[in-house]
Amino acid sequence: GDILDAYLRTDGVWIFTQNKEFYTTNNEKECADKCEAERNFTCRAFLFTRKKLQCLTLAENAKMTVAFTSTDTVLYEKRIYLMQCKRGIGTDYRGTEAKTQRGILCQKWAEKIPHKPNYTPEKHPNAGLEENYCRNPDGDENGPWCYTTDPAMRFDYCAIPECEDQVTHTGEGECMQCNGEDYHGEVSRTESGLECQRWDVQEPHMHGFILKHYPGKDLKMNYCRNPDGELRPWCFTTNPKKRWEYCNIPRCTTPPPVPGLSSQCLSGKGEDYRGRIATTESGNACQHWNTQFPHKHGWIPDRYPCKGLEENYCRNPDGEKQPWCYTTNSSIRWEYCTIPPCGRTEQGIAGKNNVPVQVPLTEECYRGKGQNYRGTTSVTASGKKCQAWSSMFPHRHIKTPDKFPDADLRDNYCRNPDGDSSPWCFTTDPNMIWDYCNLKKCDDHTQE
Repeated sequence: GDILDAYLRTDGVWIFTQNKEFYTTNNEKECADKCEAERNFTCRAFLFTRKKLQCLTLAENAKMTVAFTSTDTVLYEKRIYLMQCKRGIGTDYRGTEAKTQRGILCQKWAEKIPHKPNYTPEKHPNAGLEENYCRNPDGDENGPWCYTTDPAMRFDYCAIPECEDQVTHTGEGECMQCNGEDYHGEVSRTESGLECQRWDVQEPHMHGFILKHYPGKDLKMNYCRNPDGELRPWCFTTNPKKRWEYCNIPRCTTPPPVPGLSSQCLSGKGEDYRGRIATTESGNACQHWNTQFPHKHGWIPDRYPCKGLEENYCRNPDGEKQPWCYTTNSSIRWEYCTIPPCGRTEQGIAGKNNVPVQVPLTEECYRGKGQNYRGTTSVTASGKKCQAWSSMFPHRHIKTPDKFPDADLRDNYCRNPDGDSSPWCFTTDPNMIWDYCNLKKCDDHTQE
């Protein structure tokens, strides 16, 4: 499998750690290789910056140190150091449980009081004998254990739950098609073993995924779901320090159901468009979805098998207002495509002498402070997608359409309801509350 499958990815996060090494790499996979080969310390995570192509291998993960926002950074944490459950007899358990099944505090592996250990970090460097965490360096069939701080009890086993027990109801039908948008199973633990938070409560994490706002998404109990087009089903966790995490639901071995007639014209937002237009509305050729040049991106066809990401055809995998693509122009990351609207005869659409459809020219620049801007740009200057004004996820706010009725707070379009210096929006990145939009000021000669 992919080397990155062993890591949990978090965008836009930097963590503070003293123990780190810097490398220059071309991509995340090369950085992961550096982490695997690290000999200066146990590499639990790495940071990769997209612009500088810089790689930092880290001795700590986000559970062990302070994390803060960093727009251009991706944090990859080794899953094995996040797992709070054991597989089999737990020889690869690297969690942080430090008490025995009787509740006695464990002795540190490097210490000799009250018990002189046979198993030490020096003798068993690959056994993960850190601090006083429960481990299984000798392959004991009863699972992870530790020397105890009780002089009367040399060692004891730890109560580490089985990972298999944490994924409930994995019987027939417990698999997902596509990206799990239609998954209705009953898995209620994340891939690292954390229990899911119920969708109908706001503790420990406040969120906007309210059942009445998402009536068709089956948000019941605390089952893993994919209501927002993520890579796969996920849930908020009951751990206050971990807002959300993906769930480990296998992809079905049977092929996905054949979708309805794929459209060759624009209907609605064009999410079912499967035509072959591969040029943007300004005439730029589209970049192939399975390439990362000139623009690096996450819309990789293998990850999204039901989004129709073939060749370099215009598509709408993320619910934008219409189909789009990354461009082959290195200075323009992505643009919308002009797709003929449905409703005309097939002959008219296919006709050789057909006149290109005239799309109304939207105003994509602003005057003054942009308080009268009514265009449809929905991307920030840093490339983040805008959060819908009527949504409270991922950011709760008071800039709602009912409180600012004259500000035209439609969908997730950039606006300036509060007289800021230019149009802005809340972002869909949990780590960035808001940002100014990717808009220029109009010059005096711009045609209205």
